[in-house]
Amino acid sequence: MALESRITQEEIKKEPEKPIDREKTCPLLLRVFTTNSGRHHRPDEFARGNVPSSELQIYTWMDATLKELTGLVKEVYPEARKKGTHFSFAIVFPDPRAKAYRLKDIGSTVSGRKGADDSMTLQSQRFQIGDYLDIAITPPNRAPPLTTRMRPF
Repeated sequence: MALESRITQEEIKKEPEKPIDREKTCPLLLRVFTTNSGRHHRPDEFARGNVPSSELQIYTWMDATLKELTGLVKEVYPEARKKGTHFSFAIVFPDPRAKAYRLKDIGSTVSGRKGADDSMTLQSQRFQIGDYLDIAITPPNRAPPLTTRMRPF
């Protein structure tokens, strides 16, 4: 007799995250790549051990929110501090079947405004240690580009 799981995506998302004690838990090294063009890096820019040159290295925890990461990026890039600057986040991860990297859009924030994705964490988006984070920064005077990429999951 075969048993079938009937767990829906909503039930998975409702699963509470385990709180991380930042005093007792060692932070991870998050390798962040940014662009000021409003578009994410192409997946082939991460191929064969290469990475884009615009790297930030941030020590953080899996419960870091997109708003928290936005604040850390703004500390390094003063031009990104302007109110209305749009930050689009994507996880870059290796796809073992294709032997290439893939991008998964995970959310966005806007400097100076509250948004639905502000409290989203790396952990909630299934970020794994070793993945990269790609942030497309769009200045406030330009609208963020519409994405045609479908979310893989």
